[in-house]
Amino acid sequence: MKKNKFDIQLFADAEPAVANTTDSIGLSAEMKTYYEKRLLDNAEPNLVYNQFADKYPIPTGNGKTVEFRRFTPLRKNTSAITEGTTPAGTSITAASLTATVAQYGDWVQLTDMIEETAIDPVVSQVTKLLGAQAGKTLDTLTRDVVVGGTNVLYAEKDSVPAQDREELTADHKITPALIMKAAAKLKMQNASPIDGSYVAIIHPYVAYDLMTDKDWVSYNQYANPENIYNGEIGKIGNVRFVESTEAKIFAPGDIIEGIPHFTLNTKIESSTNSIDVSESLTDEQANEINTKIQNDGAIPIWVNGVKTHITGCTPDQSGVTTKLSLMEPVSSGEVGTIIRTAEGGKDGCAVFCTMVLGASAYATTSLAGGGLQHIIKPLGSGQDPLNQRSSVGWKATHVAKRLAEEYMIRIESGCSFSHEAQAN
Repeated sequence: MKKNKFDIQLFADAEPAVANTTDSIGLSAEMKTYYEKRLLDNAEPNLVYNQFADKYPIPTGNGKTVEFRRFTPLRKNTSAITEGTTPAGTSITAASLTATVAQYGDWVQLTDMIEETAIDPVVSQVTKLLGAQAGKTLDTLTRDVVVGGTNVLYAEKDSVPAQDREELTADHKITPALIMKAAAKLKMQNASPIDGSYVAIIHPYVAYDLMTDKDWVSYNQYANPENIYNGEIGKIGNVRFVESTEAKIFAPGDIIEGIPHFTLNTKIESSTNSIDVSESLTDEQANEINTKIQNDGAIPIWVNGVKTHITGCTPDQSGVTTKLSLMEPVSSGEVGTIIRTAEGGKDGCAVFCTMVLGASAYATTSLAGGGLQHIIKPLGSGQDPLNQRSSVGWKATHVAKRLAEEYMIRIESGCSFSHEAQAN
């Protein structure tokens, strides 16, 4: 396949040109448009959460605060009107929610040697990488707002739903019945569908547990398979599923950097507030953990299915084990039991969030017209006497806001991969 090589200096104007959404000094309007579109093209496939948000333009010259409006539904009017008499009418009201935008961005420096010796068009390839980075970044910012909603359903095990996140295990799997329950709740709240259906954003690991069900309809079985969303994989009932590896996962984090978990070294046979683990900590690591406890509070952990908290740690003088002091006693545990932080489900199980959405549940700032900018500085820009350095970057102004809690439901569940998944 023939490869095109671009020398961005060839497209330089005699006078610096400025486009609405870039600071690409020295590029022609055609090349600015080309690179801007390339950045957006590579950002958009990653914008799974942003594609279902109401879009609001970024204000110019009006500060950093964006106002999102949600009109209050009108009440039923069951009173008959009088013939020949105009009724008083009804005033509409709107709830106003505000949020403060912030800027995000990154850039890559290139050199004259890279541009002159590389086989592939460097700027195009770097733009592709930055576009993907921008898309994932902006999508994650929106995701973290959306998953903070107050409506939640917990998956069931043996027909009994968990009562909270800490009860969830890998056996608490998502089911078509749970999906239909979420859809029914959205209908009861008068949440409007999105293009005729509700939408669920789901992790591939969770989708695995659904796709073998008899009620699953793959997207290629749709009557109009061309009208699908980015990442859409199928549907159940009136809920269409969009798959994303960025779907939120709550999972155990590191105890401290370099220590992902502890391993029980001595069998626990009776109630105790002190246990030995196989990890031999240095004095520096022990001090880091003890400082973390002092500053942030006791560290929550799971020990053989029991939640407790680390209140202190002391390395053994032999340099072989470490002793942990616990807030709540534990009564049992075999040698080799893995001890994880309590940031997911029971015993360190990863918990997956599937968001089921109606229309106008949340809003974001729009990316067009200033939200996402592509910035290219050719060789010789700024303090570059020998024309050795150029750069490619992106910058975005963004904020997300939940507009209607009742129009979104978070389903928390385990799945077949809960014991190997990591937090994201």
